[in-house]
Amino acid sequence: MERILVTPRSLTLAPHPLVERLREQRFEIVYSAPDTLPDEAELCRLLPGAVGWLAGVEPVSPAVIARADALRVVSRNGSGTDNLPLPLLAERGITVCRADGGNAAGVAELAIALALSALRQIPFADAGLKAGEWRRRRGREIRGRKVGIVGCGAVGGEVARLFSALGADILAFDPARPELHVEPGRLRWVDLASLFAECDLVSFHCPAMPGNRPLLDRAALATLREGAVVVNTARASLVDEEAMLEALDAGRLFAYATDVFPEEPPRSRALPGHSRVIATSHVGGFTAESVDRVTELAVRNLLSVLRP
Repeated sequence: MERILVTPRSLTLAPHPLVERLREQRFEIVYSAPDTLPDEAELCRLLPGAVGWLAGVEPVSPAVIARADALRVVSRNGSGTDNLPLPLLAERGITVCRADGGNAAGVAELAIALALSALRQIPFADAGLKAGEWRRRRGREIRGRKVGIVGCGAVGGEVARLFSALGADILAFDPARPELHVEPGRLRWVDLASLFAECDLVSFHCPAMPGNRPLLDRAALATLREGAVVVNTARASLVDEEAMLEALDAGRLFAYATDVFPEEPPRSRALPGHSRVIATSHVGGFTAESVDRVTELAVRNLLSVLRP
């Protein structure tokens, strides 16, 4: 019986009916350890003999692919593939599929929630009340603010539309400049340097850079407006965490809100524990609706290769 490996945390925590239905197609389903990113050793143990891999965001090394002796297709339950050694997979003739746009609504809504929580300092007030304290920080309204969107694909485009509907003016950066269907007069395309310099809030929705080079490094952080808010629901490597901590400690930024970390879960509490940081545990696409959509797309992509 042909074997399919399933590793996304959203699917190992509780088996999804659409994945389990693959058994009707005479596939053996093998899951990695529940609700955790599999490491290299676990992947090397589980991949031999698997013809299909429904993959998450776990880092995949050449050593892992070397063990994939029967693999024909890697089907991501999302759109990002920067965790995969794409040239090596292409060399081996292994098809890579993406569930494009399946979790766009969930990630976009989280970006909005993080932005509003940061602007109104909701977690700070909530933590105070839970500790028996009456904490207050003067918040800011989104209406009339300049919001920078870095990357305007399925997620970034939705974030731009939602922010626009809330009364913000959108400054967007994306080399492709797709049609975003934002209200006329509320969108302006700019270069990255102008976006950083002009915006009150910057939200990242782009892939990781080559070599995991940060887009928001120490030099770029220095160009942000005093009291800016940064939101990152894309990739941790886009933001230089050490430089971000320095900027927060110096009071140059109002807040940083992130759903992604270089190591998940993070061992260091320096960033997630900062009083000006709002941190969530990579839950952007972890909604019932998003999990259903990306799973349906990922399973369909698997079958398109394995049962054409």
